[in-house]
Amino acid sequence: MNLITLSEPHSPAAEAYQSLRTSLEFSSLEKPVRSILVAAVDGGIDKAAAVANLAVVMAQSGDRVILVDGDLRQPHQHELLGVANATGLAQWIDSGGPPPLLESTIDKLRVLPSGPSVINPVALLSTKRLGERLAELVALADYVIIDAPPLLHVTDAALWASQVDGVVLLVNGGSTKKEQALRAKGVLARVQAHLLGAVLLNAE
Repeated sequence: MNLITLSEPHSPAAEAYQSLRTSLEFSSLEKPVRSILVAAVDGGIDKAAAVANLAVVMAQSGDRVILVDGDLRQPHQHELLGVANATGLAQWIDSGGPPPLLESTIDKLRVLPSGPSVINPVALLSTKRLGERLAELVALADYVIIDAPPLLHVTDAALWASQVDGVVLLVNGGSTKKEQALRAKGVLARVQAHLLGAVLLNAE
């Protein structure tokens, strides 16, 4: 696990994730924010690592966290957090039953990996079924943090965004163009997502 919040917990980058965690906790004072989609505008950043680092600092602060790998196309959370990917989100959404949560090496952090790849992720992520499964996860944790494909690539992230309590938008300081960020914001607005804020990655 080469996550900056674990390998260099006192680095400026790790401190930035702590600051993000604090901001998210304050954002939920008016209305509870328990399920959060961390969505990248485009594919030019290591979004999976950003999502995992946020989940780590939230768990380290004492919250019970479930990290969901909702990227059914290019999943990475099982690799980052050192868990198996024999079964996961895809199979659970399809068949139900208890969620196949796996313990990570970090106290209070459990992982719901993507599971083996499926032919049609969008058909699987029907909003009714997604909403029901998400409610089951929220009942088991203080926070449910979700990784998904980039907003501008496929519709998966928009489906998640329509069901969660809030969305954090990841913007790449090195390559994301202003018009791309505005298009992503428009996608979120169309599904009536609650945009909590944006995070600039790879900034100078």
